[in-house]
Amino acid sequence: MKTIEVNQIIDNARFTRFHWMVTLLCALLLVFDGYDLFIYGAVLPVLMKEWGLTPVQAGALGSYALFGMMFGAFVFGPLADRIGRKKGVAISFVLFSISTFLSGFASTPSEFGIFRFIAGLGCGGLMPNAVALINEYAPRRARSTLVAIMFSGYSLGGVLCAGLGIYMLPRFGWQSMFFAAAVPLVLLPVIVWKLPESVGFLLRQGRLDEARSMLARVAPQQPLDEAAQLVLADAKGAGVPMLDLFRQGRAMGTFMIWLSFFCCLLMVYALGSWLPKLMANAGYSLGSSLSFLLMLNFGGVVGAIAGGWLGDRFSLPKVVVAFFALGTVSIALLGFNSPMPLLYLLIAVAGATTIGTQILLYANTAQFYPLAIRSTGLGWASGIGRTGAIVGPLLGGWLMAAALPLKLNFLVFAVPGLVAALAIGCFILWYRGRQEAPAVSGAVARPAV
Repeated sequence: MKTIEVNQIIDNARFTRFHWMVTLLCALLLVFDGYDLFIYGAVLPVLMKEWGLTPVQAGALGSYALFGMMFGAFVFGPLADRIGRKKGVAISFVLFSISTFLSGFASTPSEFGIFRFIAGLGCGGLMPNAVALINEYAPRRARSTLVAIMFSGYSLGGVLCAGLGIYMLPRFGWQSMFFAAAVPLVLLPVIVWKLPESVGFLLRQGRLDEARSMLARVAPQQPLDEAAQLVLADAKGAGVPMLDLFRQGRAMGTFMIWLSFFCCLLMVYALGSWLPKLMANAGYSLGSSLSFLLMLNFGGVVGAIAGGWLGDRFSLPKVVVAFFALGTVSIALLGFNSPMPLLYLLIAVAGATTIGTQILLYANTAQFYPLAIRSTGLGWASGIGRTGAIVGPLLGGWLMAAALPLKLNFLVFAVPGLVAALAIGCFILWYRGRQEAPAVSGAVARPAV
């Protein structure tokens, strides 16, 4: 019987309106996700004053949502491989939107922390599933660029959060920032209607007609033989999903990916949670401090799109190494006295090379793992990375409590960038070694190194 390899159809497809629809829908979801994640940094100076929080308490409170994100990534990544990525995305979206809205009603830090933890579960589940969905349907030649465009929604959410904070915090109080998170729920019917299901999931479920229909939308110029059988080259076998991340020679690559995620997310959330407060302590007004947060996220948008474009034309892991090195330098320089234009430039570069690099890490990870375990690989990488996200706000709180000079705070925030650059450098050398080694049984994933 004639067979049709699904991945070849998708990899070689021309770019169509279908790809734009999937990219923009996922980007829209990540706008709301990014808003939810950066909201704590925007309201932190107000909460510390209203609830009398010490820096250590504020850092711990900021980590509640990140604990939730870690568990959400661990749970919803593998779960989506079983129930479908569309359902995984929809459940995650509803969960974090409702929980963020309820956070506005919290009257104590304990209540606030519980709602933030639940919201984190949804945020942690949405991100890896959205990335996996984009990677599944994107043509190979534009894959990194589309993931970067989609993930720029995450940074736009941070820009939206900072912009609304400048306007709403002085007029309506910190609660209004959380109440606004319920507005995106009106788009849930559109997301359920338009967001496609994973074609790999459809095939595993035996829903062959739906899979053929989906492929016809992905590559309308390529007719499908009705008598041919659809197959996936990397169809999932039996076993424990998490253990598959270490099989077929993937162990070293998996560990290096996890380490880079940990370091990158530590920097992202240390800066996202504490940049406004650090700048306020340095003498800047609350409005100016929030404008720094806005510039950080604006840089993330530019960095993600530029990095994705460079990754499709050069080596994506090499671009990641360069971004980490540049981020290390820019963050370290933030603690020194600089003219205002230079300070904004350094913050934008720091955003481009931390938030933007996080996005590139997701793209590289999705390309590293085969389709059948892609959500699991992304979920575990994101979950391990969330331990770094948890450490980031806590680290900022400890540094604030120690009353160190401003430059030392930023020097400490810069160190993980150097570690992450070394980790991805080892990833590149390991993969080259795998290419040069004698062939072994079983195919190894082929990232764009």
